[in-house]
Amino acid sequence: MKKAEKIILFDGVCNLCNGFVHFVIKREKSDIFKFAALQSDQAIELLAQYDLISTDMKSVILIDTGRNKAFTESSAVLHIFGNLKGLFPLLQLFFIIPKFIRDFVYQQIAVNRYRWFGKRNSCMLPTPELKKKFL
Repeated sequence: MKKAEKIILFDGVCNLCNGFVHFVIKREKSDIFKFAALQSDQAIELLAQYDLISTDMKSVILIDTGRNKAFTESSAVLHIFGNLKGLFPLLQLFFIIPKFIRDFVYQQIAVNRYRWFGKRNSCMLPTPELKKKFL
């Protein structure tokens, strides 16, 4: 990584997570996000670098290399929304809700995501035009 980036780590076999990645790509303000499946070697290296547990595949993780900081669960999602077009940055108002409450709601969705949204047999492969967005 040469310049400061925001890297989103996501569960590559989760349909909800893959949908979220496509949602972010379509709405990001500028070309600031890179993506990696939590199952990838690059993600495992980043998790170790930021002292995160590589076996926990229940969280979207945002790594902000410019701030040298990693965000997990609801904090990651709210920071991501802050970098999207339109009214999505207003969702950062949810930061006023205590983290333990936000994360409880996040965890309930994460635990049930395969049952509610389904699961793939393998990680998604980006299309040629999106390949530059992935580590």
